[in-house]
Amino acid sequence: MGKRLVLDSNILISALGWPGPERAILLRCIERKDSLFLSIDILQELLRVTEYPKFDFSPLQRLRFISLLIEIATLVEPKKKLKVVKDDPQDNKFLECALEAKADLIVSGDKHLLKLKEYEGIPIVSSADFLKLV
Repeated sequence: MGKRLVLDSNILISALGWPGPERAILLRCIERKDSLFLSIDILQELLRVTEYPKFDFSPLQRLRFISLLIEIATLVEPKKKLKVVKDDPQDNKFLECALEAKADLIVSGDKHLLKLKEYEGIPIVSSADFLKLV
């Protein structure tokens, strides 16, 4: 089996909106080459962010995207609340999800997460770096 992944919101939004490495990673999860893990906090953030006017996603696109994620991902409920990312505390939800999921990797485009490089032995990599690994 492939990698156990947590994808941050900007990776998931990019996968929805545009072709590129982010979409390639999401397709790997759809094809079950890798396993995607999400938490309710991550899904709530995605619901909120996909409504931003700058993305111009229709209500149907947003519904289909969230439905797809719920279908392909394993939902975890993190037991630990972390305070690791001081500059952007909202990013801690990805670390919490990864710990609970026993993820192999966090794939991120977020500078605060990428700056960490790893957390508790879980590497944090860009989408391009992930695709070089697989």
